[in-house]
Amino acid sequence: MSILEQEGDVKQEKIVSMFDDIAPTYDTANRVMSMGVDISWRKKACDLSFNYYGKKEIARVVDVACGTGDMMGYWQKQADKAGVTIKEFVGVDPSNGMVDVARKKFPDFHYHIAKATEIPLEDTSADMLSITYGIRNVVERQEAFYEFNRVLKQGGLVVILEFMKDENKNILKKIRDFYMHKILPYVGGAISKNLEAYTYLPDSIENFVTIQGMQAELERAGFEMLHTQSFSMDISTLMIARKK
Repeated sequence: MSILEQEGDVKQEKIVSMFDDIAPTYDTANRVMSMGVDISWRKKACDLSFNYYGKKEIARVVDVACGTGDMMGYWQKQADKAGVTIKEFVGVDPSNGMVDVARKKFPDFHYHIAKATEIPLEDTSADMLSITYGIRNVVERQEAFYEFNRVLKQGGLVVILEFMKDENKNILKKIRDFYMHKILPYVGGAISKNLEAYTYLPDSIENFVTIQGMQAELERAGFEMLHTQSFSMDISTLMIARKK
């Protein structure tokens, strides 16, 4: 293993440990910090994905970096509203702490403790794969996209919600950045008693890839872009891509 690979492993382990620490308060902190608006973003992602996929019966939806299971819960709710039947939900996350919370909330779903680059599922076995506010925490992002492609069926969808880096900053984006850097860390830190974890969030966005950069990575991994949309002063970005 090279020095760079060793450094990547250490960084990934530190991120996983941080999420283990904040798992018990994660849902509460998220709802307070986003003022609940993230719920509408998640629902929009599900609804658009069902429209693009165009099938009323789906065998398997996989949620990578599933955390406490919220996104799988919304997949289920929005599927019920749309008259879509999903036979199996699978959550994948390297954090035992997060998955413990998810299992209590959604005991009927299936879970794997695993990295985004090492999903323990068969080739071409999933119809849809989502990762919401988690790809930013994957150190080997391009390798993860290749892994997503392996797991998805031909024509399957990868659905990403994320806080993206934006190099073109107008006044609204400066307001967003002020909130992310000066207010959000202290709100999250007060709820979780872990200021470092919520200081990491805005820092990780600044060091992250742009929308155009991520689109290029997805295309390199064998996907074609279907939909890109930003919400709420470009705080959050939705990307939907299809496996070629």
